[in-house]
Amino acid sequence: MTVPPDPAFAQPWPAPDGVRITGVRAIVTAPEGIPLVVVRVDTSDDGLFGLGCATFTQRWRSVVAFVEEHLARLVVGRYPGDIEDLTRLARFSAYWRDGPVGNNAISGLDQALWDIAGKRAGRPVHELLGGKVRAAADTYIHAAGRDIDSALDDAERFLAAGWRHLRLQVSQPGTGAYGAPPLDRDTLPGAPYARGWNVGHYLRATPQLFAAARERLGDDVELLHDVHSRLTPKQAVVLARSLEPYRLFFLEDVLPPEHWDALPGVRAASPVPIAVGELATSLSDATRLVLGGGVDLIRCHVSAIGGLSPARKLAAAAELVGVRTAWHAPGDTSPVGAAANVALDVTSAAFGIQEGHVYSDAVHEVFPGTLRIVDGWLKPNEQPGWGIDLDEQAAARFPAGLSGHDAWAAGVRGLDGGLIAP
Repeated sequence: MTVPPDPAFAQPWPAPDGVRITGVRAIVTAPEGIPLVVVRVDTSDDGLFGLGCATFTQRWRSVVAFVEEHLARLVVGRYPGDIEDLTRLARFSAYWRDGPVGNNAISGLDQALWDIAGKRAGRPVHELLGGKVRAAADTYIHAAGRDIDSALDDAERFLAAGWRHLRLQVSQPGTGAYGAPPLDRDTLPGAPYARGWNVGHYLRATPQLFAAARERLGDDVELLHDVHSRLTPKQAVVLARSLEPYRLFFLEDVLPPEHWDALPGVRAASPVPIAVGELATSLSDATRLVLGGGVDLIRCHVSAIGGLSPARKLAAAAELVGVRTAWHAPGDTSPVGAAANVALDVTSAAFGIQEGHVYSDAVHEVFPGTLRIVDGWLKPNEQPGWGIDLDEQAAARFPAGLSGHDAWAAGVRGLDGGLIAP
């Protein structure tokens, strides 16, 4: 959206030159079937623009409305170098604050302004953050299967391609398959609610997966597992203790946000490292996780806490208390968001691991400059800004519709209250 500058929102202090923000708009595309939201900020300097990730797949239309109906009116006419002031203005201007819709929209603005700053300086964003403390970020990748053997077949394929860290998931009856292939409506014989979440089966099957993984894959590979925030505190302790013999790199999102106050107890009950934060939707909540003694790794979705600027502060807090970073970055992070993650990774001493995603050829066509994982490593672009462009003609060939999460939420409820895919 492009709006004329409002005299009531004139530049509040002298700017070093005449460059101003002239337009802010959201671009939505789904080259892999996942709606990706990218914010473009244009300036009065001809050809100078920035891109930022604002992807909240499940409510992407709301993010677009926030960007174009609210953010644009606040920042058009302002100096693009005032990143901290503009993002704070966007966060606090409506009195009510935070949440995934608003913070993803603000992230789009924030990351686009950093892109502009890098382009104006002629340097990549990671140099503006203080420069590298490592050349590349080690990544983990998702290996999964319908049964243990197929999951380990998938794991061996990734090991052969150079990865050293693997997240392992195996299909479960009913809705327990999240993170692994669905079992095509297979049911668990004798279960009262056959297609629902059978936590007992999950707690028994997961250690079996990792016992087989250590036997087949050996001790040199680092293994991870994602619970997807579905256990009670006691169940989380049971799972963590049962996985101790298999020396996990981390156990991810063991508790839902409403039980995060119990994380210190879960962490104290087992030596298995705990990684949490994917569902944090504010810098404040994420900081409480880092400082509260309940996590070993913080793994926020950077755009959900407001972008690069707040994530930098979170990484600094993590460094002070010995917590490491493991930023969330599956296919519902745009290539621009992935570039922001890597900029944080290579400039922070708190780095632990980076979630990886292998983007399809279609994504590389829509987003020229998209980073590629090589032998499990991610290196940042060395071009000014993020080094990533957006081909809007190519993007238009991949319109966004319902995401997989939307389709799931539109399904029928089971007898146990669980959602059943249509």
